[in-house]
Amino acid sequence: MKKEAKAKKIDPTKLFLDSVVKGIEEKKGQNIQIFDLRNTGHAVSDFFIICNADSGTQVDAIAYSVEHEVKIATGESPWKSEGFENREWILIDYVNVVVHVFQTPVREFYRLERLWADAEITEIPASIS
Repeated sequence: MKKEAKAKKIDPTKLFLDSVVKGIEEKKGQNIQIFDLRNTGHAVSDFFIICNADSGTQVDAIAYSVEHEVKIATGESPWKSEGFENREWILIDYVNVVVHVFQTPVREFYRLERLWADAEITEIPASIS
């Protein structure tokens, strides 16, 4: 008698976060951090994902890559996106997950990491390519 293979249960939150990270890594985004804001008591979403890039062109490419990867993996489109005009800080809002793609000097100036210091932070190691 054959054993039935157990179906792997897919965590939709992990799938979503992984697709965002994949989109960032596809365009060589740097310093990727995931902020779990669910236990902070005062957050506007469940997760922030923050990364930075060296140019406006790269910021733009990362943002489009994130939208593409999330759409493929989950079928979701952003509720709102902004910052594509100046390409210094693009925000992609999926309501429960907000993605921030910065040019490096802009990220250093705003330092969102300080604002959410009470969040559980996961640092994504740099990909070796």
